[in-house]
Amino acid sequence: MQNIFEAVKNNPLFLEITYDEFAPLLTCLSARTSYYKKNEIIISEGDRVTFAGVIISGCVKIIKEDERGNVSMFTELPEAEIFGDILVCAGITHSPVMIFAAENTEILKINGQKIISLCDNACPSHKKLLNNILKLVAKKNFALNRKIEVLSKRTTREKILCFFDLYSNGTKKFAIPFNREEMAQYLCVDRSAMSNELCKMRDEGMLKFKKNKFEIL
Repeated sequence: MQNIFEAVKNNPLFLEITYDEFAPLLTCLSARTSYYKKNEIIISEGDRVTFAGVIISGCVKIIKEDERGNVSMFTELPEAEIFGDILVCAGITHSPVMIFAAENTEILKINGQKIISLCDNACPSHKKLLNNILKLVAKKNFALNRKIEVLSKRTTREKILCFFDLYSNGTKKFAIPFNREEMAQYLCVDRSAMSNELCKMRDEGMLKFKKNKFEIL
């Protein structure tokens, strides 16, 4: 239990929840752990959503494919991140995306119904968790609105510059959590066209980059 707590305690879901509160809270939430091997599917598109998952170790990827197999959405979540919370809070019964393990991964699964309602005892730690998940969902909604802002740009360059605004946090040097293919999927643009545009921006003296590290000039 100590190892699980140390792995997930920094997730906003468990803000201000102490170790002494943690074990009883997991019992209250009917939480359990599950292990997945690399590339093993956690939730398939169309599957019934019954839990929110917090990553104890490993990494998961979330994708959405169209009818031709093209990936139209991409998200990668590392250790201590949570997924499925938006779906259970919104009452969405079937997943619109596929979620799979990007590497060997351990998940803390929390019952979807219990995460959004108080237990019979109305324990203080559960009240904290409800307050935390409300803030967490609000922040994710804000992040989604920012992504919509990126995708609303007309040209590939405008999308790239808006995307950099999201990840630079006002600094000149920053790193992004995507490789080129993943960045193109996030921006919903052709990878070659995006790479060409990045090279043009470099040649024009707008930026420097090496792999996933960038510097705005």
